[in-house]
Amino acid sequence: MGESALGRLSMVAAMACAGAAVWLMGGRHTGARRARLLLAGGGTVATGSPAWGRAIGELRRIRARLGAEWWALAAGLVPAVLGASVLPLVAGAVAVPLLRRTRLARDARRVRERRAAAVIALCGALAGEVRAGRQPGEALLRAARDSDGLGEAQAAVLAAARFGGDVPGSLATAARQPGAEGLRGLAACWRVAVDRGAGLAAGLDRLEGALRAERDQRADLRAQLAGARATAVMLAGLPALGLLLGTAMGAEPLRVLLHTGAGLGCLVVGGVLEGVGLWWSLRIVRRAEAA
Repeated sequence: MGESALGRLSMVAAMACAGAAVWLMGGRHTGARRARLLLAGGGTVATGSPAWGRAIGELRRIRARLGAEWWALAAGLVPAVLGASVLPLVAGAVAVPLLRRTRLARDARRVRERRAAAVIALCGALAGEVRAGRQPGEALLRAARDSDGLGEAQAAVLAAARFGGDVPGSLATAARQPGAEGLRGLAACWRVAVDRGAGLAAGLDRLEGALRAERDQRADLRAQLAGARATAVMLAGLPALGLLLGTAMGAEPLRVLLHTGAGLGCLVVGGVLEGVGLWWSLRIVRRAEAA
């Protein structure tokens, strides 16, 4: 490896160390260290100048506002410096919205799962309150007090239950939220119990069992597909490993790929094939989950 490559590598290492220091400046260990100093000195701990404190607070707000997808810029900066080309940095910038979309989809799935679990817990709690001898409206108020399964429509459902309104209609409206589809079954049980005098607790037990079985089935399918998803991601990372090995051997693959016509052609074709292969593999996994 030549002196120029060593110089670029040293520059990248310095930039990475500086970024890590800034990122960790407002990290989780600050509170523990401050508490230890406070307990040791028995008084107030000085935290520095107000300007320094404002800077740390601003860094914390920036870190909370930025998602993990912005690390794609840092990942593109390293080969950009090593290969003396702006193309990796541009690729990292292009990857930011794609990774952001993936992160938002993952967050939305977690919200749906938490809401579905809350609906199951609501059905079980409501069945217990009804068995305890309470009227359906009062039982719903007690069961939904500490539950977020109703989501944004919780106030309307509780108001309908408290003042004798249209509880099934409010539940059906709340069921439009992602993950809260089980509330449609709760609304149906409510109608049958109120209109025909059927047992509400028995219907809620069956509904809770069906929702729990559906959730367990989804979790089992996701666990079975986790291996295929991990394999696709691992295969997608093999070209980066090849570049690292070539750089370590002194072959300078980044110079060939970024500064020669044949290398640029191979880079474009390989990147397209890599993206299409990863998209197709993950699409197969998603279709299997949806089925």
